Order: sequence, then structure tokens, then C-alpha cells
Amino acid sequence: MAVQAHVRVVGAEEQELERLVQAGDKRGAVALCARLHGAGLGRLAMAMTGSQADADEVVQETLLAAHDALASFRGEGTLRSWLFGIARRLCARRIETRVRQERRLHLVKATTDDGSGAATPEAELHARRQAARVRTLLERLKPSDREALLLRYQSDLSYGEIAVACGIEEAAARKRASRGLDRLRELMAGNAREGGSDE
Repeated sequence: MAVQAHVRVVGAEEQELERLVQAGDKRGAVALCARLHGAGLGRLAMAMTGSQADADEVVQETLLAAHDALASFRGEGTLRSWLFGIARRLCARRIETRVRQERRLHLVKATTDDGSGAATPEAELHARRQAARVRTLLERLKPSDREALLLRYQSDLSYGEIAVACGIEEAAARKRASRGLDRLRELMAGNAREGGSDE
């Protein structure tokens, strides 16, 4: 029952967002976009750029670009997928124009703890090592597959939303994410065989 109430609230917020767009209230619509999707945009930008400063700038640039382009939004897909598409393009542009950095991709750190809510030093070290390995392995994926994988599993976009964000068909979005996941699993298995574990 609580889940249904949550769905209704989200639906109501999305309906309010559509109402603001249709009314031409760009400022109100972008403010609501920031509230509803700012955190998700930030996680995607952090995962793609590997830099908190870059991620913050990408979120701001995404919202500014959305403000400027809101009147041209055609309703192809959701506003959420449209926003993530803008963020994805801004991240790609930022990555292309800067020198390749050691921490180009940075996944949001998984919360590993001892049950008390605070991470133990051992768990923290393990999580950091594991995140570093995954970042290195992600670099070896085809860029379009890596992007689809991050949008699906890091930003929790549906395949339909990924298709809109990347300007491709939904079947292609599914294929890219699946291919990326399969390749990442292969690389992780190979890494483990080569002695890439902490122990």
C-alpha cells in the first residue's frame, strides 16, 4: 500500500512537471526537474566523468540547457529521459575535450558496512579496491556499451529512456547494455583468474 502511495506521488509530480512545461513556466519546470532528477543526473555525471567538480558542472549545465530548450521539447519519451540525454551529451563532450585522466570514470561508492551503518576500515578498503578495478574494466568496454550500461544500472533508466537519451531504438539500447554487461562479466572473471582479488 505504501508503494502505491509512492507511485501516486511520483506520478503527481511528473504531471505537475508536464503542466508547467505546457504552461510555458520554464523556471518552475526546471526547478522541479532539479528537485526530481538532480540527484540522478549527478550520479550519472559522476560515473561518466569521474570528477565531483565536473559532475556538479554537468548538472548545472544540463538544467540550463533544459531551460533554454524546454520550449522545443516534443514529448518524445519522458522529460526524465530527455534530461538524461542532455546530461549524457554534456558528459561525452567534457570527456572528449579533456586529457584522459586516471580517474575518468568513477562509480558511486557502494555502501559496505558492518551493520552499524558505518563502514569498517576493511570494508572501505575492499570497496575502494573493487571500485578501482571496475573503473579500469569499464574503460575497456566499447564506449556506446559502457554508456548504456551506466545509464541502465547506475542511473536506473528504463531501456525506453536509454533509447531516447542516446537517440537509438529500444532494441539497440537493450543490446548495448546486455553486451556491455556480458563483456564486463568476462573481464571481471578474467581479472579474478589473473589474481586481481584483494585477498
